[in-house]
Amino acid sequence: MHDHPDKKTTIKIDARKIFLVGNPNVGKSAIFGLLTGKYVTVSNYPGTTVEVTRGETAIHREKFLVVDTPGVNSLTPMSEDEKVTRDILLEESPEAVIHVIDTKNIKRSLFLTLQLTEMGVPLVIDLNMKDEASDRGIEIDEGALRDIFGTEVVSTIAVQKKGISSLKKAVPLHTVSKFSFSYDSDIEEYISKIGQLLPESCISRRSTAVMVLSGDKTLKEWLLKNLSPETINLIESMRDQAAAKYPTPLSYVISQQRLKVVDGIVDKVQTKTGLGERGVSRFLGDITMHPVWGLPFLMFVIYVLYEFVGVFGAGVLVDFFEEVIFGEYLNPWAEKIVMSFIPVQFLQELIIGPYGIITMALTYAIAIILPITATFFIAFSIMEDSGYLPRLAAMLNKLFQTMGLNGKAVLPMVLGLGCDTMATLTTRILDTKKERVIVTLLLALGVPCSAQIGVILGMFGKQPVGALLIWIFMLAIVILLVGFAASKLIPGQRTDFMLELPPIRTPQFSNVLIKTLSRIEWYLKEAVPLFILGTLILFTADKLKLIPLLQDAMSPIVVGILGLPPETASSFIMGFLRRDYGAAGLFALQEKGLLNTEQVVVSLVTITLFIPCIANLFMMIKERGMKTAMAIAAFVFPFAVLVGGVLHRALIWMNVFQ
Repeated sequence: MHDHPDKKTTIKIDARKIFLVGNPNVGKSAIFGLLTGKYVTVSNYPGTTVEVTRGETAIHREKFLVVDTPGVNSLTPMSEDEKVTRDILLEESPEAVIHVIDTKNIKRSLFLTLQLTEMGVPLVIDLNMKDEASDRGIEIDEGALRDIFGTEVVSTIAVQKKGISSLKKAVPLHTVSKFSFSYDSDIEEYISKIGQLLPESCISRRSTAVMVLSGDKTLKEWLLKNLSPETINLIESMRDQAAAKYPTPLSYVISQQRLKVVDGIVDKVQTKTGLGERGVSRFLGDITMHPVWGLPFLMFVIYVLYEFVGVFGAGVLVDFFEEVIFGEYLNPWAEKIVMSFIPVQFLQELIIGPYGIITMALTYAIAIILPITATFFIAFSIMEDSGYLPRLAAMLNKLFQTMGLNGKAVLPMVLGLGCDTMATLTTRILDTKKERVIVTLLLALGVPCSAQIGVILGMFGKQPVGALLIWIFMLAIVILLVGFAASKLIPGQRTDFMLELPPIRTPQFSNVLIKTLSRIEWYLKEAVPLFILGTLILFTADKLKLIPLLQDAMSPIVVGILGLPPETASSFIMGFLRRDYGAAGLFALQEKGLLNTEQVVVSLVTITLFIPCIANLFMMIKERGMKTAMAIAAFVFPFAVLVGGVLHRALIWMNVFQ
């Protein structure tokens, strides 16, 4: 038997780094933001698609690099996110590891604490969300927890910016925890034997040996770099010998023994006062996930969205911006200035003509779209901060199982209501390639982005409520049927669903304001240039007499199949540049009285299902590869036309809006 590693291991020692580690949804990113401010960098961890966020902080006038690691449930990886966090700890030696804990769910977090103490990393424990724990009648004895682990323990309420100074003071006082616990004698025997064969790293040989015994296949690459094949074979043989002693998987045995230790710690540090959650918060938390009452609540949320975005945003605000701000002031001023100082007719038309940069691009982007998207951003931020979105995921978990997915897939789908491009990026949180491909397809097909849904709600605000319900019904049916078919055709398996549910809370005005303003800033930077580009394309096409040709070319589809006026062709073409630009064109046609209710429904169902915008297409290529992205686009376009055509004939046949 070897008693030393076969190859020399290089360890990165960097005392200027602080790692944030914790379960998903414990407020880790909020802590990161308060420590570092807004000057941060986000980049992929080498060799993966997982993003890691870094930023600087100053503690006692010394600068440190803070690394926000991906949220994990265990450091024995089951997903790429967990592998990245484990690899960071395995290969880098920081000044301190701040373990962010959800105080109200300390049992789940302590399972991770045991793994960190086993690794022997310099540790600071941060009990975050203390207010939410108190609301549930849960109190944690910080002194007892400090005595058990022998590390600094602080409490924070990140959303209220409380406790950050105490956290900064605790970092220089970090210690390697002296807490230790033992597994049963058989496991301890093989931990000792395997540990002797392992190379030195930034974590203890004991913790690496436990990973090996747990069947951690992701560790194989690291072992191959540092050990000879003979030693690896010997280690695997020992692991198989240990596993043979138990009727259940060794990973399960190890987890159960850890959980017993966690239960003992929880009994010593946690007390429940009996006050419980606030009644209203608990009631709302229960009803929003109820299999029966959850759906009426969802319908109520949609109705409020309809009134706030569709009626107030697209009606009151758009009328004010379009008719007063632009109609009475900006456009007349622009026309006077251009006509006075620019005598060239071509340039005049370029700026203030029917396809002018000011009269069309900026009028569409600012007067029509911005009020609608701003109201939607406000509503979406309130839903985020209230804790409703994770409950929506839990409520829809069974529904998503029919599509080979689980409730975790709801999160990128809901984020798609903000931006499909960024939602496609967040499909990385899903554990299997099959799940990522299915969700990417459904995002490209049937999830309207915030700017587009805002315009759509604005159009439906001027139509009977039944028109909106038909649109929602069609999208839901299409997503379910396509998702179900994709789950049968795309090979692979789905994973189990785990999601931490925050309590229902009152959104903070400052948080909603910051999120809304940042999204409006994003819209102005990203969308307005594309509106101008789209207008320039239309202007060029108009000058080259291409628009009538395009309308003629698309007439068999637009007029013959969909039953729409020829003018809608340009809206579908522009929808590829930006989904909301295409919807804005339909909005303008409706304002001119060129679309009746049946045509509004058909056109909006079709353009919602239409090919993804160019930015989303590029993101699909980046995340899923050229072949998969092109296959999705090739499917979506004819399928959208097919659904629109069938809907058109069904509405005419049933005489719904006559």
